[in-house]
Amino acid sequence: MVQTDLSQLLAECSEWRQIMRNYREEFQDSKKALQSMCRNSLSRNQLQEVEHFDNQFHIQLINIHDLKQEIKLHEKALNGEGAEHNEDLFARHEHLLDQFITLENTLQGLRSEFQEFTNTTAC
Repeated sequence: MVQTDLSQLLAECSEWRQIMRNYREEFQDSKKALQSMCRNSLSRNQLQEVEHFDNQFHIQLINIHDLKQEIKLHEKALNGEGAEHNEDLFARHEHLLDQFITLENTLQGLRSEFQEFTNTTAC
């Protein structure tokens, strides 16, 4: 039974890391698109928004990297000896789930905000 629990936790970690990789790729592409889409002269407000998105993409790419690394370390701990008897690992997993959900909500908000910006801004 415990082995099934560990395999489930490992599967969740793998899924979270894949989702974070997908966000990383999306935001790297969005950052490039932001740089290339606004080569014409921009209003002061547009420049501020471009700077805001550039900063947010940078910050969130760091957050994605950091969470992926934490998940990877957690996966290694789950694969270690005695993991099935370590309640701290289960608590750590729950904490990582909370971090994952929080970051994903932030990333989805940034995605929506950027899509709205690109739809309304003719650079």
